[in-house]
Amino acid sequence: MDVDIQNLTEAIDRLAGAGPLVPADPESMEALMRQRARLDAVVTEAAASFDVSGDWAPDGAKTAAAWLGRRCRIPSGQARTLIRRGRALSHLPVYARAWSSGAINAAHVDAVAAVRNPSTEEALARDEQVLCDQAATLPFEKYSQAISYWHQFADPDGTETSYDKRVAARDVYLEKSFDEMWLGGMTMDPLSGTVVSEELSRLEHELFEAEWSEVKGRLGREPTVSDLDRTPGQRRCDALAEMAKRSRTAPANGKRPAPLITVLVDFPTLAGRVCELANGTVVPPGALLSLLDEAYIERAVFAPDKRVEVSEKARLFTGATRRAIELRDRSCTHPYCDGTRPSQVDHIIPYPEGGPTNQENGRLLCGFHNRLRNQPSQRPPPDG
Repeated sequence: MDVDIQNLTEAIDRLAGAGPLVPADPESMEALMRQRARLDAVVTEAAASFDVSGDWAPDGAKTAAAWLGRRCRIPSGQARTLIRRGRALSHLPVYARAWSSGAINAAHVDAVAAVRNPSTEEALARDEQVLCDQAATLPFEKYSQAISYWHQFADPDGTETSYDKRVAARDVYLEKSFDEMWLGGMTMDPLSGTVVSEELSRLEHELFEAEWSEVKGRLGREPTVSDLDRTPGQRRCDALAEMAKRSRTAPANGKRPAPLITVLVDFPTLAGRVCELANGTVVPPGALLSLLDEAYIERAVFAPDKRVEVSEKARLFTGATRRAIELRDRSCTHPYCDGTRPSQVDHIIPYPEGGPTNQENGRLLCGFHNRLRNQPSQRPPPDG
């Protein structure tokens, strides 16, 4: 065994022998994840070298990935991903250095490798340091968004073609089984998927709130999730059925009470500078052409500090004030929120304590983090 690998083995043995309490605090967890990233980088570079060496061939393996899958007992897909990642990393020297230092991880490399192609090679060589700096500083979702925008500018024709292929791949099936149950699945393009997902989430949350209120009244106390009658999956199924019921009973020419989907663009886009869904998904401007005939266009004017001057006399966030905050924040602003829950607009400085009802003092919080900030026993959430 190589002396470096032997030293690594001994170091891991010492760490593993220290007991499970070693990584129990936040600082240790962060440090461990950084070291894990560094080790992943070493393994990836070694896998790329192993692939090039051909040392896997004498055993009769067809590829390095096939050898890794068999000898190391890992799924074949995981083995192929490791080899592909190693090959991509050989063309990304800035990312390779950052990964080996622990500043980024495999997901950052995969995101940039996915947009590397003959049409973007020259631009990527020029911009690799800038993109890597974003990877090392931004939350991963924001980094992915930055990569999408970069790709859109580096290869506009390619991103339009790629989007068209994704739209063409859309598919839904729903079939009745032998026991009269219904089985289904779906693959949806970003726009259609967002319409369905947001409405399904809205109805699911509506059913959750009604169920929570009913159980609270029945028990005479705040319920827990285990007190509820339905699982999240059951509630989601019921929400989907409710969507169909409301669609069936709605008048054919009924007025839409709210936008089905929000697409954010800056004024020049209609020249192509900013073009994304409210959930952060970047879409090519061409994808919006089919929506323009039925679009409602709202104008929200933000100053450089993202503030909009509005009235401060109301207690509740309504109208233009609420809409401005929704457009600015998009989702729950708590840094540890996954951003998938419906959000509420609330005061940063509470209204009873003199907090004004304006954009500067408002932010989106999901129900969980909104309740959390009002619990004295909890630390106040950090600024988003």
